[in-house]
Amino acid sequence: MSKESFSDHLLELRSRLIKVIILFGILVIVGIPFAGEIYSFVSAPLINLLPDGSSMIATEVASPFMAPIKLVVYVAILFSMPWLFYQTWIFISPGLYKNEKKFTAPLMLSTIVLFFSGVGFAFFVVCPIIFKFFISMAPDSIQVMTDISQYLSFIFKLVFAFGIAFEIPVATILLINNGITSKASLIKARPYLIILFLIIGMLLTPPDIFSQLFLAIPMWILFEIGMIFAKNK
Repeated sequence: MSKESFSDHLLELRSRLIKVIILFGILVIVGIPFAGEIYSFVSAPLINLLPDGSSMIATEVASPFMAPIKLVVYVAILFSMPWLFYQTWIFISPGLYKNEKKFTAPLMLSTIVLFFSGVGFAFFVVCPIIFKFFISMAPDSIQVMTDISQYLSFIFKLVFAFGIAFEIPVATILLINNGITSKASLIKARPYLIILFLIIGMLLTPPDIFSQLFLAIPMWILFEIGMIFAKNK
């Protein structure tokens, strides 16, 4: 590859990244006036489960102002992801053969669908179960009151982890179809991969076995789905 060609690729990559950053900025600006409504929606899984007399609290002076703004930034990152995936596709597509494009285009769509499926699964299914478990374990002498900044950081980490974890079928298909590994090798490595999924679940979720399994088991299932749809090599 010539120096000029390499420079052109860097300029193209910078252009794609700038477009992603611009969309992110627009989403933040548009979302700030609705920060209160967004916060009410995101905090609902915990608020609805809090005992009578309990509420969310702010332990820092700037938290009532900064927490909703931080949430808008988090949401803007999540909704910028499809645009990032699309710009990645536009960047790599000129170097692909026609048959590879036919294969990669639906794969990119699957990437977006799986990412938001993971986010939705984490927010609407996993979070309420985890919060209910934590609240039920609190002794009667403890009144549950969660700091809003800590809550938002926790829930964003969880939903983003599930969004990325749900990309496992795409990663599996790409590894096999590109010849990086084979189905036979992955079948032999399955027991170790299951242990890896459990470790990832332990690192990315709260320190209880239920939430860890909520991430590890879908990762295993999605890995098996990727194995089914990958080509035999």
